[in-house]
This record gives sequence, structure tokens and C-alpha cells, in this order.
Amino acid sequence: MRYVEWAVLLVIAGLGIAVANLVGFKVGFFESLPGIAVLLVISFLGVICTKVIPLKLPVVAYCSIIGLLVACPISPIREFVIESAGKINFTAPLTMVGAYAGMSISDQIKTFAKQGWKMIIIGVFVMTGTFLGSALIAQLILTLTKAI
Repeated sequence: MRYVEWAVLLVIAGLGIAVANLVGFKVGFFESLPGIAVLLVISFLGVICTKVIPLKLPVVAYCSIIGLLVACPISPIREFVIESAGKINFTAPLTMVGAYAGMSISDQIKTFAKQGWKMIIIGVFVMTGTFLGSALIAQLILTLTKAI
């Protein structure tokens, strides 16, 4: 995929995030634009890293690394990044991700159904295990740091 296509897709995703943030969380469109811009720039830099850096990591890994670097205490733009991204409710981008995921698998429902009822049980166990594992780790960390 070319950089222009990525840029267009990221702008569309950014508009979707802005609308979800406005409708669902009553954050003004223009108020959320700096945060969306920060997230989109980090995402685009992640895409560029996958093409330039010979280490074959997924785009998500590069985005995570870049996000950590720009928000770390030694970063000169830390305050701006944290303040602007803080205005974006976390579930607003998730709405877009869920919509994209739903659209991408919608044509594979019949294939999934052919797998049988065992796949549904495995899926439930995987999701339950992931949720419980995440909750357990979060509880442990929050207790150790005396946040709760």
C-alpha cells in the first residue's frame, strides 16, 4: 500500500474518531483535532518505519514504540502529546477499529459457520481467558502501586 493510500485511510479514520468523540463523549470537533492529529502522525510514522527499518515488526509495534517515545519524560513534546491525546476518549478509536474489523470479516461468516460449534466454544474460552488475565494483571499492578 502506498503512502498516499495510508494517509487517506488515516484521515478517514481520524474523521470517524472525531465524530465518535463528538457524538459519544460530547468533546468538540475542533477541541479533539490536536489529539487526533497526534494519533494519526504516530500511526503514519509507524507505517513509514515498517517500510524503512529492516526489522520486520507489525505497524502496531512501531506505533506503540513511537507513542512511548513521544510521551516519555525526556521527550520535549511530552506535555503537548499527553494533553492533546488525553482529549480523545479511548473508546472513540475503538469504535472505528470495531467497525473495520466487522467489515473485514463480514464476508467470511459462512466459512466461520462451517468450522462448527467447537470454534465458538474455543473463541469464548480465548476471550474469557484474555479478559480474566488482563483483569488479574491490572488488579495486581494497581494493588502493588497502591492505586487502589
